[in-house]
Order: sequence, then C-alpha cells, then structure tokens
Amino acid sequence: MKFIVKLSFLFIGFNSILFAQTHNPQFNTLDVQHYKLTLTVNDNTNVINAEMEVSLKFKKSAANFELDLIAKDSTGMGMSVDSVYQNNIVVDFSQKNHKLTIEAKHVFPRLPYTYKIIYSGVPKDGLIISKNIHGDRTFFGDNWPNRAHNWFPCVDHPSDKATIEYIIKAPNHYQAIANGFEVEETNLSENLKQYHYKTDVPLPTKVMVVGIAKFAVQNIGETHNIPVSTWVYPQTKEDGFNDFSIAKDILDFFIKNVGEYPFQKLANVQSKTRFGGMENAGNIFYFEKSVTGNQEHKDLIAHEIAHQWFGNSATEIDWAHLWLSEGFATYLTDLYILKSDGEAAFKNRLNEERTKVLNFYKVQQTPVVDSKTTNYMKLLNPNSYQKGAWVLHMLKNKVGEENFWKGIKTYYDFYKFKNASTNNFKNVMVQVSGKNLDVFFTQWLYKTGQPKIKTTWIHGGSKLRIIVEQIQENTFQFPLDIELVYSDGTSEVKTIEVTTKKEPFVVLTKDLDVKEINYDPNVNLLFEIAND
Repeated sequence: MKFIVKLSFLFIGFNSILFAQTHNPQFNTLDVQHYKLTLTVNDNTNVINAEMEVSLKFKKSAANFELDLIAKDSTGMGMSVDSVYQNNIVVDFSQKNHKLTIEAKHVFPRLPYTYKIIYSGVPKDGLIISKNIHGDRTFFGDNWPNRAHNWFPCVDHPSDKATIEYIIKAPNHYQAIANGFEVEETNLSENLKQYHYKTDVPLPTKVMVVGIAKFAVQNIGETHNIPVSTWVYPQTKEDGFNDFSIAKDILDFFIKNVGEYPFQKLANVQSKTRFGGMENAGNIFYFEKSVTGNQEHKDLIAHEIAHQWFGNSATEIDWAHLWLSEGFATYLTDLYILKSDGEAAFKNRLNEERTKVLNFYKVQQTPVVDSKTTNYMKLLNPNSYQKGAWVLHMLKNKVGEENFWKGIKTYYDFYKFKNASTNNFKNVMVQVSGKNLDVFFTQWLYKTGQPKIKTTWIHGGSKLRIIVEQIQENTFQFPLDIELVYSDGTSEVKTIEVTTKKEPFVVLTKDLDVKEINYDPNVNLLFEIAND
C-alpha cells in the first residue's frame, strides 16, 4: 500500500536538519555542491593519477579552507597533491595531518567557487586495488564510514552531501561502474577506454564509489522505470545472474511501501568490499563469495537495497544516529521477508535479532544513539542493526501499522537527499500518530539495556494475580503480552501495561485453571525473562 501524506503540517519543528556541525571547522565554513573526479588507473602500478574539481560555497568569509585527504607517508602510500587552481589561477596549499589546506582568495559567502586539485599516489584504503578470487586485477571503492579521503579530496562526513561525476580512464579490457548514469563510454586508444558517470542527486561520501574490473553484465529489466542490472565476474556469470535475479522484486516491494526510488539505476555488483554488502548509491557492492548460484543471500540483497532510501538518500546527520540507516535496513528486510516467506520466517528473524541484542548487552552497555564511540567501525554492532530494527518493530505496534507506514513514508519524503537526526524521525512519528513518544524514544534509544523481568503469579476463580518485577538498572515502560494456557488446552492473550520497577496486576480469566503462562507469544517486545 502506498501512503500519500500532505507535508505542510510537518514543516514546523523539522528545521533542525539545518543546524551547523560544530565539532569540525569544515562544517562551519564549507558546503560542497559537486565533485568531478577524473581518475586514471593502470596495470603497471597501483598509482592513481587524478584530478578533482570541487565546486563549493562558503558559509562565511575565509582565508583558507580544509578538505580531507590522506597524505603520502613513509611507506610511499597516500596522496600527493601537485597543484591547486581556482578558476585557472594557481593558489597556495599545504598537506598536514591528513588535511589539504587551500588558500581561499577573495571569496564571498554563498557564491559558487570551483577548485581544481591535481594529485596522484597509491591509495592506503578506500580504493582497493588487488586481485579477485579468480586472480584478475580489480579496483573497487569501499568508503564506509569515512575512508573516501584515502583516494580523493572531500569533506568526508555524511552531513555534507554533494553530487558527483567520474571520468574514469582504464585499460580497455576492464569495464567500469560508478554512481549515477553513464553519460559516455569511449575508446580513447587501442589500449585505453574512458567512462563518464554522473549523479543528479546529492550523496554522502560514504557511498561514492567506482568499480573497475572484468565483468559479465546482465540487464534484468525495469521496475517503475528503474533499470536493474547484475555485474559479476565472468567466471561464474550464470551463478551470479541467478543470485541477483531477485533484485527487481525486492526493489518493487520497497518502492510500493516506502516511496519513489531515489537514484537512476540499481546495479548489484560482485566486488572486493570488506563488508558482506556495501550499499553504495545505485550500485551495491557485495562480497565476492556471495555468488553461489543458490540465491542464499536474499536478506542481504534486501538489506542493501533498503539502504538506497535510508542511509543513502535520507542520511543520518552524524555517526551517532547510524541506526537510522542500519536499523531501518534491518527491519525493512524483516518486513520484506514477512511478505516473501511468511509470518513464521519473520518471527524467527525477530527472535534471532533479539538474541543478538541480549548477547551484545552482556559485553557492552552502550545506547543505540552512541555519541561517545569515535571508532566508527565499532558502531557496526547489534545496537545499530538488530536493536534499531526492534525499536521500529515496537514502534509499529505502538502507533499502529497504518500510522507506522505513513510515518516511514512521510519521514522519507521530507528528508530524502537531506540529513536527519533521531529527534527528526521522532517528530515525524509524533505528528503522524498523534502520540507522545518521548518516553519510548528515550528509553529504547538513549538509555542502555532493555527490560529483564521476573514474575510470580497465582490463579483462582476467574482472576490471575501476577507481579512483574524489572531487575535491570533502568526502569522501562512497555506493554507485556501474556498468553494464558488453560486446562482444556485453549489459550488467550492478555496485555498488561508495565510502568514501574515492581507492580502487581489482576487479569480476568476464564473459569478454568491456568496451567501455564507464555510471555510475549507474538514476539512484540525486546526483553528477557529471568524467572529461572
């Protein structure tokens, strides 16, 4: 079902997307509009020769400005800048502490300026130059979380989004793919080929990539006018084509339930990514051994496709809010599995995800919105993924399924191609549902842990008396479903609203003996039982 929501009532209170980042002077000075990267690779060395044109606006007057760029070190790896130009005029620059500082001559706020940076070097990371499992040489971007500045100068943070285009020059036995639409493909010489890709919507640097390799390519058709293709190594093309043939159905599900697809194409690419899958905008990179021919990774494909809306288009304002990307992709995958495989498979996934959250809490007690962890790789944990998904699952139960989907669509419509915080998402859900969600968001996202309960109960006549005690540190408020199993084999589900550390409840029952109580029979609550 596609929800159509008028947005006029949502404008009030949502302008916090405009707040300035204060932890880095880049965010107070610059607003990058567009990157144009000319990249030349070869088979003789791992040195890349590149030219970056950065089009930007200044938020205030400045004598100089900084871009992120890893400099060449004692190992010989890193990028070395040769020259910088502003409107074809040479300007001064320096490289220090992984920053490229550029002189900003006679600049005025809010006017556009373009700087051309000519550089070269061997990428330390970010652009992975290696051999694939078949021994063929490959070049694959792998930027998450902030590794793009290993191979091109940029503001390497999700809050500064820009359009990008690539002019890729590579030996002609390769094919190249990148974000956006392919504008041009030209044989420059007998041995050299040029590809030109360009995006028409802004992206965060974490999902700006190129892939250069020997590929077998299959165009598997369109859905909602979006072309879908598969790019895999030629040695196992039949297996790869089969594995990714399900992508069109998955894409169709998310378009119908979330909204218009935000990019010009969807390509699923076998690659050298260090992750299981990396959601690069419009061209998703999957780990090499994902290709088996058995369609073993339907949930992975769904997860990465869901990211095209959440993470790539509606992007978290800062890393602490990563659950807006990973939690959303995880839960939307669950909902796709509900549609494709049925309720039993859906509940099984929720149970598995709950177990991961509980086990993670035993070793690390941090909230989902974690502003203290600065090693961003460590944010790739069950809090961001599985607990984020569980928050959405419980939110759906709290506001109702219709309001939930309406809220998801409204949130996406408002924040597509922008950045959002957890509070921004909460405000949307409050407006759509009419419910006060302060306690819900605070306890599940900003505090640590989840309910751990002990219960005692007795039954007599038509009344069940039950005491629910929370034994974890923070007190939660939550609905607890209890399934009463009677002596005749029948059962019914009752709901009690738990609000305090220890509280008694009286539940009306049938005039039959209650033989057993099952807690949360429909898998609606993130909690654990401590009775034993």
